[in-house]
Amino acid sequence: MLSASRAKAKQGTDIVIGIVGTHGRKEREALVAGPERLPSREVHYRDMILREFDLDAALARKPGPILIDDLAHSNIAGSRHTKRWQDVEELLSAGIGVYSTINVQHLESLNDVVGGITGIRVWETVPDHVFDTAEEVVLVDLPSEELLQRLKEGKIYLPEQVERAIQIFFRKGNLIALRELARRRTTDRVDSRMLKYRRDRSVSPM
Repeated sequence: MLSASRAKAKQGTDIVIGIVGTHGRKEREALVAGPERLPSREVHYRDMILREFDLDAALARKPGPILIDDLAHSNIAGSRHTKRWQDVEELLSAGIGVYSTINVQHLESLNDVVGGITGIRVWETVPDHVFDTAEEVVLVDLPSEELLQRLKEGKIYLPEQVERAIQIFFRKGNLIALRELARRRTTDRVDSRMLKYRRDRSVSPM
């Protein structure tokens, strides 16, 4: 998503970064350099200052389009919307295009399946209609060995978080199963859209 945004910015597209979690990773910090980046909204929470996506600033700026990372993110209490995907829906209603990201384990319909595979309940979920009504879905499909290598190199989590992540969630068997889930869910989306296209145009199946 970030690489594509840099390319579009160079082509003259008015693309803006709304919120991207770099978590101090140099590789990702380098990718956010270039396109305009909206300032985050500072929120005081439990003696901490947290940074959240500034929905009102994005609506006022009205870029075309905006990048918003981590669709399943839960907003801080007191925000206009409970979930970030609801922020995205408001932006879309205002005519602002959005690029976003989601991990397969956060899709609502797959929540029980993912819990059965990993033994871990994922509490942040996104309704399937958000995924199914997206104009385009790009599946980022990495072999489990490559993803584990990226984890170990600190390209996904900070070094102090890596070992725990591998032991608890990102075990090789889990990654293989999640990868297959992602592929099947994406295929199902393509199939359903094709059927709708045929129905709308009265095209008979081969």
